[in-house]
Amino acid sequence: MERRMGIRAAATALLAAVFFGWLAHTVARGLADRFDLAVRDAVHVWASPQLTFAMRGCTLLGSTVLLAPLAAFLAWRLTRVGRRRAAILLLVAALGGEALDQALKLLFERPRPQAFFGLAQPETYSFPSGHSMSSCCFYGVLAMLAAERARSRAGRWAIWSGAAALIACIGFSRIYLGVHYPSDVLGGYLAAVAWLALLHSVYAH
Repeated sequence: MERRMGIRAAATALLAAVFFGWLAHTVARGLADRFDLAVRDAVHVWASPQLTFAMRGCTLLGSTVLLAPLAAFLAWRLTRVGRRRAAILLLVAALGGEALDQALKLLFERPRPQAFFGLAQPETYSFPSGHSMSSCCFYGVLAMLAAERARSRAGRWAIWSGAAALIACIGFSRIYLGVHYPSDVLGGYLAAVAWLALLHSVYAH
């Protein structure tokens, strides 16, 4: 069973990496620009003070300022309760995902779009989205660890659905606030899935 799970995870990692490569190639050649601008404009039409306030709060949930200390605290707690392997997985997923994101940003050097609502322009490159990748890595691993202890299938579905909704909200907030293109967010998700699936293929053994 564990071997089968490891094979599936490895296949998922490979598939996500292939799609990421295709998307990166599309972005590098400027073929995603029309799609990105169309989605940015469509999302911005729905802007309101209330939604902007909510999205600024949502985007904070994917920031390094929050995730770094939270990951350290949870790793400490997991170690204290005897789940040292889970603590290591959480830290490797979070730190490795952040390092991979920074490396990819430097590799593609995509300029940022103009931020909306008078927000300060981030100084890092745009592709892939760090918030999307970090939140997917962090909350994805938390969901996996929590689902392992769930007593029912309904409980596991609730955990995974909640994590997916939160990750999607964080990605959407980056587009809404104008600090990322939609393809940046998608790229962050694909890179995160590839990284997490690779880790899971090792963790399953």
